[in-house]
Amino acid sequence: MKFISLFLQIKIFVLSKHFLKHFGLVILFHLFAIFFTIIYLDFATNHGEKIAVPNLVGLSAEAAKQKLEDLGLEYQILDSVYDAKSPLFKKPAGTVYEQLVEPTFSSLIFVKSNRVVGLRLTKKTELIEMPSLIHKQVQFAQSILDGRGLRYVIKYRASSEENGSVIEQLYKGQRITDGMRISIGAVITLIVGQNDLGEPVNAPNLIGLFRDEALYILDTMGITSYNIICPDCLTHEDSISAIIISQTPEFIEGATVLKSTQFTISMQKNPLEE
Repeated sequence: MKFISLFLQIKIFVLSKHFLKHFGLVILFHLFAIFFTIIYLDFATNHGEKIAVPNLVGLSAEAAKQKLEDLGLEYQILDSVYDAKSPLFKKPAGTVYEQLVEPTFSSLIFVKSNRVVGLRLTKKTELIEMPSLIHKQVQFAQSILDGRGLRYVIKYRASSEENGSVIEQLYKGQRITDGMRISIGAVITLIVGQNDLGEPVNAPNLIGLFRDEALYILDTMGITSYNIICPDCLTHEDSISAIIISQTPEFIEGATVLKSTQFTISMQKNPLEE
């Protein structure tokens, strides 16, 4: 009986005008809240707005910036890159190399105003850390510079202790400090010690000789700077039996060279042994 009585009281309360009035107000409040939330989100997120992202690659940074601002978009410079193989690097530094977001014509994606588009720009050179070549033999120093894309000029200075070794390295006339970063392709001046800088000798003719024969001649003449090249020599036996086919400097009858001159000797595997 108590349960039936409680149920009847609740039913009377729910059906009363007081309850129905306040329940209706609560429903109405929630409907208004949902409606205004939808309106706010529609405004805040620019619902329905579609902006086509232009292709900016190849434009200058200033032109790209202006184009984005005219469309209501923002930009951010991400970094600068060096790519000598790209045709874009024939244009001035600061040309747009890559953009994030992709242009709409290729991605089919539209954006809304204030969207940030990242830009990567070109730069003319890439910097590389200059190695220390002091006290290293000039041939080794040359190979290091070649491997790093640096050019070089070799100058000799009289020295009794550093014969054939680098005693100074310069860039634009200034000494290179440890860790100095230099543009790829820059010209490095190597000052090499030489104790018989001004003494000339008759240029030797090494064509047709074996390696050991040529080295014996160079040694007896006091020439200690040479580089031997033999692309098809795979073993030590190939090297000692190879024949010299060219030399730099070339042999000219009666010509002289300094003892400090570096010889480049090109050899070929002896065809008679095949």
